[in-house]
Amino acid sequence: MKKNILLFFGLVAVVAMLFASDNKEEIVKPKVGFNVGDKATDFKLKNVDGRTISMADYKDAKGYIVVFTCNTCPFSKMYEKRIDQLNQKYESSGYPVIAINSNDVTKQPGDSFDEMVKRSNDKGYSFPYLYDESQAVATAYGATRTPHVYVLNKKLEVAYIGAIDDNHKDAGAVTKRYVEDAVDSMLDGKAIKTTSTKAIGCTIKWKDA
Repeated sequence: MKKNILLFFGLVAVVAMLFASDNKEEIVKPKVGFNVGDKATDFKLKNVDGRTISMADYKDAKGYIVVFTCNTCPFSKMYEKRIDQLNQKYESSGYPVIAINSNDVTKQPGDSFDEMVKRSNDKGYSFPYLYDESQAVATAYGATRTPHVYVLNKKLEVAYIGAIDDNHKDAGAVTKRYVEDAVDSMLDGKAIKTTSTKAIGCTIKWKDA
């Protein structure tokens, strides 16, 4: 009887270890990242139209709205129209949206480059949608969720990090528009009241170490 009990608890421990191993990628976080006030780095990534794009390409930009997002995350889907509206509202004022997908395609096949092209075309994105295949950009920035937003000024200094607004479920029920407030403040030369919030969304799907 005693041996059976020990065997049972041994099996439970093995199952628990296997479960933890299967879910390892859910808790992996970047080892580095930018904070508000830091100077971010530029990047060169492939856009869905085949071009390689960097922030340096935007000669007339006053800043940038960098959004880490993807095709498959339910939160990203709920926000994609709002992301497009941000670009339509602020690109002409010098703050274009640059969207980046950093998900590992082996864990999320729906986030492959080919699928990115399809979704961008189907949804008529007005912004570039870049593929961070190596995940180097997401790691450098410290992005962990989709969507996860970084608002930068022209010098690439980080002015805001976090969520787009305070209601992912219902755009009509939003009461705090964090990204819009940040960009509006920058355009008006005023201090940003809320410089960081918690990004709400799916975890970025990281490559196995």
